[in-house]
Amino acid sequence: MRVCHGPPHTVVAMSPAPWKSLVNKVTSAHADRIAMVRLDGIIGNAGVGRHGLSADGVEETLERAFTMDRLQAVVLVINSPGGSPAQSEYIAERIRQLASENAVHVLAFCEDVAASGGYWVACAADEIFAAKTSVVGSIGVVSSGFGAVDLLSRFGLERRVHAAGDDKARLDMFLPESPADVAWLAGIQADLHEVFIGWVRQRRAGKLTESDETLFTGDVWIGRRAVDVGLVDGVGVVRSVVAERYPDAEIEVVAPPRPLLSRLTGSAVEAGSAVVSAVVGDAIGGLVSAADVRSRRASFGL
Repeated sequence: MRVCHGPPHTVVAMSPAPWKSLVNKVTSAHADRIAMVRLDGIIGNAGVGRHGLSADGVEETLERAFTMDRLQAVVLVINSPGGSPAQSEYIAERIRQLASENAVHVLAFCEDVAASGGYWVACAADEIFAAKTSVVGSIGVVSSGFGAVDLLSRFGLERRVHAAGDDKARLDMFLPESPADVAWLAGIQADLHEVFIGWVRQRRAGKLTESDETLFTGDVWIGRRAVDVGLVDGVGVVRSVVAERYPDAEIEVVAPPRPLLSRLTGSAVEAGSAVVSAVVGDAIGGLVSAADVRSRRASFGL
């Protein structure tokens, strides 16, 4: 036996964590990816100081999602009670254009609600999924407003409107409602409804199982029932479905770009701007827009 004398030697074990982290980074850098885009809120103008979903607003996010390296699919997570028909159409058409240009499969997942314009956008996907409790559908057109016929007179105010053209000033909230104006609005709504129906028929061709009289009344369906009538393809949530379909891919959330001021000055100024916006000139607009959002969601029991 050999006996060594002298100061003891300290053996330091290297943690495997740095190596594991490096391996994970290398693996991640070469993994297939699923781009996930959230489309959340009212479509179109959401009110003073608030930003709804618009084609211009989501353009950069969609472009980044559909042109990502090693892309397997794009996932749209939709939580919207609808809004502007035009913006719904623009967003949906842009999704289809990018999907075609880049040969990418698109999956839509309905969260709380994908109704009206929200469902219009969902139909841009190749497949639509809903949670068991998601509210889906509302394939119709609705217009809402306020009537304040006696409001001005109570404050001694007189409204003066000068227009060239007999039909230029329809549906004035300060005047009694005209049957002719209501009939005109109904015609506009019918035209928009037909465009919406045509889009659903095109995108859900061969999948719809109920009659037009059932599907296109503006009614909504929950989860499994939405599958039964053909409005969605299956019940499931994002990560479960993606893990099953693409077990080796990683989900990468593609978030909208932060405003320039926020990027330059940080969250403190962003928070301060939000406070100023809320205090100066936004109170009434904020209440009205919040009431509108609440009204839209309440119509679906949310």
